Amino acid sequence: MKNPDEFPSAEVVGFGQFTLMPAERLLKCEGSPIILGGRAMDILITLVGQAGTVVSKKELIARTWPDVTVDESGLRHHVFALRKALKDDRNGNRYITNVPGRGYSFVAPVVRGGKGESRHASTRADKTMLPHGLPPLLTRMVGRDEEVRDISARLTEHRFVTITGGAGMGKTTVAVSVAHELAATCEGVTWFIDFSEISDPDSVPGVLATALGITALTPDQLRSLGVFGGDKRVLLLLDNCEHLVGVVAKLAQQLFKGVPGIHILASSREALQADSEHVYRLQPLGGPPMVPSLSAVEAMAYPAVQLFIERAATNGIEVTLTDAEAPIVSEICGHLDGMPLAICVAAGRVGAHGLSGLAHLLSHPSCWLRWNGPRTVHSRHQTLDSLLDWSYDLLAENERLILRRLSVFATNFTLEGACAIAADTDITQEMIADVICSLVTKSLVSTAIDASTVTYRLLETTRAYARKKLMQTAESDTIVRRHADYLSRVLRGRCEDRVIVRGEPTRHATRPANLHAASR
Repeated sequence: MKNPDEFPSAEVVGFGQFTLMPAERLLKCEGSPIILGGRAMDILITLVGQAGTVVSKKELIARTWPDVTVDESGLRHHVFALRKALKDDRNGNRYITNVPGRGYSFVAPVVRGGKGESRHASTRADKTMLPHGLPPLLTRMVGRDEEVRDISARLTEHRFVTITGGAGMGKTTVAVSVAHELAATCEGVTWFIDFSEISDPDSVPGVLATALGITALTPDQLRSLGVFGGDKRVLLLLDNCEHLVGVVAKLAQQLFKGVPGIHILASSREALQADSEHVYRLQPLGGPPMVPSLSAVEAMAYPAVQLFIERAATNGIEVTLTDAEAPIVSEICGHLDGMPLAICVAAGRVGAHGLSGLAHLLSHPSCWLRWNGPRTVHSRHQTLDSLLDWSYDLLAENERLILRRLSVFATNFTLEGACAIAADTDITQEMIADVICSLVTKSLVSTAIDASTVTYRLLETTRAYARKKLMQTAESDTIVRRHADYLSRVLRGRCEDRVIVRGEPTRHATRPANLHAASR
């Protein structure tokens, strides 16, 4: 959070075609000064200083009129004037958005830094003086060093990489780390664009053009970006693309072909499926086996346990892991399937419940899905429930229905098992095969392939969420009975549902977890 006097005296802040010098209270558009009233300038400086977050109307009024009583109508008037000066919402440009009931947010990508001499040049020249504009690195990232090196190498070689993975896997953290590493090892130009606040696909071209400091994504202007970078790397980081994959894929491909030497790194829960894209699937953090003989030294060799212990410590609970506690922590990490966000949320509860109490609570997913995480993260990351709402809401209705039905499987299942549970008069086996493929692509279902068969599995957090959704429907009892009947047929050796995939299902269907789920 920055007041005007908290910006370094020589700092230049860039967004789109604009350059803001807070200390001098000066705004320029492509090098030309913009006339802006004092109150509107105060509002702009406050919003830009907290770009990407929602600033309450109360705070804006207090910052802009510190010694005067003003109602919200006065604030709205000056926000309107500011938007008009920025030509907000024209030609796809978006800078300031109103968040009903909360306040205002500056949503355009912001690049900070620069020296005073750049302020008399054009915006394009200003941007050469600005740093990469990336979000800050975490103090310590646990268990992802190898992935960062691997993605960096792939991005250097192929120039277009998308990091995919389930909700809460840390895709943004890894992507930002890769971008920092490349920015540190090779001086160049870097843009960071977070699409999480962009809901309208039609606005994406304007948002991209604004962030890149051009008026439109035309071939000539795209080529100018490559000239701007010269012989330096031009890196574009596109974050949170899953709800805009169609339009982002087309534009990323256009940029890849139109900007000489550009490197594009995207993060999304599903691949963009662009022609030149290389996909990197980010896996859960490795965790130890859940065996009673596990020692503390063995457990601490796994990144999931390391993250849990570190996050407990940041919440004021120093856990010195003993051999007796190692299997309990292993059980906790196993319940959470190595999902970094879930591990961080659970670690925050150690002080209230202890290790054994926490492990017990995690066996009842309906409660821990609602546990609160850090207050400083995006609202959809503050609980696992809200995190999965985002993915679930992006699904087609038939995908939601089949995902709910598959939640009765507590562990691995085959395609024929999925058909036995999910098929009915309206849902064919071919449709189920297509939907499972889509759910795998969208990081909601994982696969395991061996020499004899392919099996599928919902991560425990996804399964708990989908199970909760199933229990809210009128068909829940029917699907649970269907699951029990299917397992009964398998156990009797009379399963006759082998239509699409022929394989021996008994080994997976009769695992204790599935039998236990069917007996509830």
